[in-house]
Amino acid sequence: MTGDFTPADRLEIDFIGGAVGYRRMQGHGRSQPLPKAVGMAKGHLPQVVDATAGMGRDSFVLATLGAQVTMIERNRAVYAALEEAITRARDHNAELASIVSRMTLLYGDAKDLLPELAPEVVLVDPMHPDRTKSALVKKEMRIMRDTVGADTDSAALMQVAFASATERVVLKWPLRAASIEGIRNPSYQIMGKTIRYDVFVIG
Repeated sequence: MTGDFTPADRLEIDFIGGAVGYRRMQGHGRSQPLPKAVGMAKGHLPQVVDATAGMGRDSFVLATLGAQVTMIERNRAVYAALEEAITRARDHNAELASIVSRMTLLYGDAKDLLPELAPEVVLVDPMHPDRTKSALVKKEMRIMRDTVGADTDSAALMQVAFASATERVVLKWPLRAASIEGIRNPSYQIMGKTIRYDVFVIG
């Protein structure tokens, strides 16, 4: 894979400034597609497992809105970057310390950990298919893709999520991308500008 970064570049995750800091300062609430998808309506604060933590932004958004989020990351480098980001946020100020106190980070494969956790909601955001125009993909996401590679077991993870969640499973996926082969149709979808959330109601 080619890009405008070098091996010296490393993945950096920031919960203080940048995109997540902007969203926090703007005060976007539960009307956003993600909170709606995980069921944060009418005061409900579900227990959420982010099975593919990645940059941690979705978990941070949900924790900002009051949800308890367990993040699972199986790539050692990404896990370490998340740990560092959480520590920096905790040390930055009381507001951020309160937010990240609702975020629990686990190292391991979600397929192994989900059955033990049995959460209300499982959020799955696997590595998305390559875009035809690589310039549209931000540098940090290209570094992420180079770090973790492709998620070839997304369908297997979804099946474990279906068997483990008690309320719903949410798949975050590109708006116009074909569905993951081998999984059932969603109960409904919530559309964003470039992303859709396929919601699978359990039971």
